[in-house]
Amino acid sequence: MKKVFASLFAAAALCTLAGPAGAADTYPDRPIHLVVPFPPGGPTDALARRLAHALNKPLGQAVIVENKAGAGGNIGSEYVAQSKPDGYTILFGTSGPLAINVSLYKRLHYDPRSSFAPIIRIGHLPNILVVNPKVPAKNLQELIAYAKKNPGKLTFASSGNGASSHLAGILFNQMAGTDILHIPYKGTGPALNDLLGGQVTMSFTDILTALPHVKNGSLRAIGLASAQRSEALPDLPTLDEEGLKGYDSSVFFGIVAPKGTPAPVVAKLNQAFIQAMDDPGVKSTFATQGIVRASDQTPQGLASFIDAQVPKWAALIHSAHISLD
Repeated sequence: MKKVFASLFAAAALCTLAGPAGAADTYPDRPIHLVVPFPPGGPTDALARRLAHALNKPLGQAVIVENKAGAGGNIGSEYVAQSKPDGYTILFGTSGPLAINVSLYKRLHYDPRSSFAPIIRIGHLPNILVVNPKVPAKNLQELIAYAKKNPGKLTFASSGNGASSHLAGILFNQMAGTDILHIPYKGTGPALNDLLGGQVTMSFTDILTALPHVKNGSLRAIGLASAQRSEALPDLPTLDEEGLKGYDSSVFFGIVAPKGTPAPVVAKLNQAFIQAMDDPGVKSTFATQGIVRASDQTPQGLASFIDAQVPKWAALIHSAHISLD
């Protein structure tokens, strides 16, 4: 009997040790849920759905997109952070939940640096600085000079307090030495409408939203608010090139899983996303939306990137005394 118990104990111990590896060997054996912490219909949701479709082939399972919107992306992010770390619930994160919100919100039940297992950095969506054509400035230096000579005349619209378009304007004011007034709206649509109508004079918005209006002349592009140029507007210089050295307010996209997800599962997901980004449909979506694919697509690369982004935005948020409940 002692020998029987000893054998059973040894077998149980081996199963315990082999559990994560064994699970990784058969992973995935059921559909995976990709949580988008924003409402359906926006550019983030469209990109996530395109990638989810392309992931079916390398993973051999359906990838189901779930929209869990609210609190600037916090609701969906907290849901994933508290999910079982088995690779079947992952987050399509952006700059807000993965870098900004930890400093912006007073009460947050996750930390982007410690609550997740990074999988891959997808890329970034360049913001673009656009002005109403009535503004007598054709480039960055003219805009800065006009703002300093005419205090109170320029305003910048954002999609809401604490949004990336708001922080982009705050960063611009700090780096350019200007005092352009912030006008918050409830979403990109209302902000864009008032910019086109001349009720506000400028905005930092994503290139996908701005591109049609830049091409038809209803908005004037001053420069890209990113570290590198975009294929969507290859002749438009970045604000860095125009003299605002180091300026970058791009929105990045990253995939993370709950902390504790086995490394082999993370590795499988990483390779699946890399293959999915080579899909012609995904490449077309990248080109249409002006998304720049990340050069470092390792889990460690995303972890390092988040570690650098969090203090960058924390310093800006604290210096501008921005806080949300």
